[in-house]
Amino acid sequence: MSDQPVLHVKGRVLVGPDDIRDELWVVAGRITYERPDGARDVRTVHGWALPGLVDAHCHVGLGPHGPVPDDVAEKQALADREAGTLLIRDAGSPSDTRWADERDDLPKIIRAGRHIARTRRYIRGFAHEIEPEDLVAYVAGEARRGDGWVKLVGDWIDRATGDLGACWPRAEVEAAIAEAHRLGARVTAHCFAEDSLRDLVEAGIDCVEHATGLTEDTIPLFAERGVAIVPTLVNIATFPQLAAGGEARFPQWSAHMRRLHERRYDTVRAAYDAGIPVYVGTDAGGTLPHGLVAGEVAELVTAGIPPVEALSATTWGARAWLGRPGLEEGTQADLVVYEEDPRADVRVLAAPRRVVLNGRIVG
Repeated sequence: MSDQPVLHVKGRVLVGPDDIRDELWVVAGRITYERPDGARDVRTVHGWALPGLVDAHCHVGLGPHGPVPDDVAEKQALADREAGTLLIRDAGSPSDTRWADERDDLPKIIRAGRHIARTRRYIRGFAHEIEPEDLVAYVAGEARRGDGWVKLVGDWIDRATGDLGACWPRAEVEAAIAEAHRLGARVTAHCFAEDSLRDLVEAGIDCVEHATGLTEDTIPLFAERGVAIVPTLVNIATFPQLAAGGEARFPQWSAHMRRLHERRYDTVRAAYDAGIPVYVGTDAGGTLPHGLVAGEVAELVTAGIPPVEALSATTWGARAWLGRPGLEEGTQADLVVYEEDPRADVRVLAAPRRVVLNGRIVG
């Protein structure tokens, strides 16, 4: 028996949407459903247990103007942990956060390397800014730097047209995605508008972030190809403010952003109804604070996704999509305990009773 105290979670353990158990034990940091023999130092926690929540679009180490010092990145990760987020897909960061892997008190991070954007077509200080002829080489570099993901900026405001526009020619995108896949990485892309989506999906992309530009023409294509979306609705809520700030200079872009915002819930519900995989992501970092995962789950429910499916988008389903375990026998104990049933009201997620990371109570 390890010197680490044994944890006994009693109540309802939501191993999966249809696999609910009365208790689990944490011994030497790992989950077991068999009562351990000889356990003397036992701490019992009562409540409803879920796998540690997933934020599949988060930016640890990123601030409003680019990379932040390690102590600021640490605070970001701790804010996510306190919200119950124990697994992060970092969807682009200019900071090297590998140091966090040595910390057993911080969420686990799956990195997508640094954003890859077209020259002067993204937020300054965030991305590699390159031209199409260099796309394959930069995708290969970030595929090697990341943890199985690469992040493209698929569209952004084009100052020549005054509106959102696709960033990459089709041939270069196809070659870049093929190279990422050859290296064992999946590819995702930031996309607000409509124009870039068909080319990206037909080129073999694996996921699209935000996806506010989905239409009745492209939704069937996403569903057919199994391309996931991470809507980041807590970020899309900022579109009216962004539109107001840019209206004097780019009125066409501002009107477009407002239209995308107005139909955001219909877009997400139509995607879900068509069978497109939908996952929870907050877009924390940059200008948004960390720790917003509960609000994003609630937004998915507001959009019309059933509560259990919205929970899956941040727990069982999200972990399976990212290739990480949940509450299976023998796995590392990353879990969150709540006082009430989160299936009945997902707003319960905003108040974790206990957060357990690597088998230790950390919050």
